Amino acid sequence: MSSETPDFEPLNAVEVRILGCLIEKQATTPETYPLTLNSLLLACNQKTSREPLMSLTEGQVGQSLRSLEGRGLSRLVMGGRADRWEQRADKTLELVKPQVALIGLLLLRGPQTLSELLTRSNRLHTFEDVDEVQHQLERLAGRGLACQLPRQPGQREERYMHLLGEPGDLDTLLAARSQAESTPRAAPADEGRIAELEARIAALEERLANLESQLL
Repeated sequence: MSSETPDFEPLNAVEVRILGCLIEKQATTPETYPLTLNSLLLACNQKTSREPLMSLTEGQVGQSLRSLEGRGLSRLVMGGRADRWEQRADKTLELVKPQVALIGLLLLRGPQTLSELLTRSNRLHTFEDVDEVQHQLERLAGRGLACQLPRQPGQREERYMHLLGEPGDLDTLLAARSQAESTPRAAPADEGRIAELEARIAALEERLANLESQLL
């Protein structure tokens, strides 16, 4: 595996979201992957498992796909009743499966702790424990693809972030996260119920995308 990151321009926020969605749906809905433009648009605008929330247009997604394609991170798959798109980050960045899963999560949800990444990765890849997550993150960091962020006031755990985006996007995410963490947190039982509801909503959104793909 190469020890250097391929040299390309940093991804903007829309490109970050698109690449993260392609990685996620490849693992969670293989029966409808590669994705049509409409399915990808639905995935980008999901109201669960996304940070920040977005409301992208078909034009924005289409333009950004072409930009990602030019950098070897996505590819148009011709054929069938609709054109479909797939991610190529695993090939271009020379990533093994657990690293693809972690990059995908970081692209979709911003800075996260080891515990969060372990919990949220179960639909993308099965990690044995947080030590394995940390090991893969350190390998990504060694290639300039991820980093450990300085612990912020009030935080008990360090967070990790991908380094594929623009520096300003990281500042925006950190500011939003700091504001969110200053608000009262739900009780552990409530957090569990919220996580369960988010998972159900995400599954319903995926089923909707699948049905739409079958109609195209």
